Amino acid sequence: MTVADTKFFAQGNVYLPHIAVIEKIVEETPGVRTYHFNFKDEKLRKEFTFQSGQFAQYSVLGTGEATFCISSSPTRRDHLEFAVQRVGKVTNALNRLGVGAEIGFRGPYGNSFPIDFLKGKNLVFIGGGIGLAPLRSLIWNVIDNRDKYKKIDIFYGARTPTDLCFKYDLEAWDKDKTVNMVTTVDRGDDSWKGKVGLVPKILEEVAPSAKETVAIVCGPPIMIRFTFPALEKLGFKPEQTLTTLEKRMKCGIGKCGRCNIGNLYVCRDGPVFSYAQIKDFVSSEY
Repeated sequence: MTVADTKFFAQGNVYLPHIAVIEKIVEETPGVRTYHFNFKDEKLRKEFTFQSGQFAQYSVLGTGEATFCISSSPTRRDHLEFAVQRVGKVTNALNRLGVGAEIGFRGPYGNSFPIDFLKGKNLVFIGGGIGLAPLRSLIWNVIDNRDKYKKIDIFYGARTPTDLCFKYDLEAWDKDKTVNMVTTVDRGDDSWKGKVGLVPKILEEVAPSAKETVAIVCGPPIMIRFTFPALEKLGFKPEQTLTTLEKRMKCGIGKCGRCNIGNLYVCRDGPVFSYAQIKDFVSSEY
């Protein structure tokens, strides 16, 4: 994504954020929140567009800026969403904000999931923890255009039932008769009735077919690293597997060099990659 590729930079300055207002906060887990927001500028609110998989830079004014994907779907335009795990200075500052607070927004940046490539195929979504955030944008995009896709399998896992994010989505997908929803946890509790086991293990047990199928993976680096071999065992070629990567980003437009993996920049060349593109970097970088 270059400066010329988007029309939504504030006043032509790529580093000047638009002001947005938090409209709703969802407590996903003890350490994860989803923020619903809209732009203060009514014209921008109506004209803003993005694609599933793209990210943005969000700022708490006076504190700093951090990178998160846009986790809502472009098919649902009444508001935008992003999910945050509380781990550092900016995320802790976000956690102190309430409904009505103003934040900064720069974006959208990066590439997106290749919608045209996915059309007419079976799709296998594989997510872990807060890694479901970018996947849910694509999943709802696909479900809202259900006639353009074949079979949909969703595999999602977390360490414990308490760590499952977007439980309302999991429930909706589980009730959808056109979707095969598989939820697992590493460790269950007395109330847990679902599967128990790491996501790659459960994936191999269910064994979705690789024929005319694309797998889309997003989650903790360790999960991604072990999911790729599991998919290869099932017959998925590297070109059939997509993922989104996260690296520490600063500028968002490929200028600062903080997010490089080999000769690739996550912010400029990604964050969506095929496994074929990054296979040589996964073991060393992730």
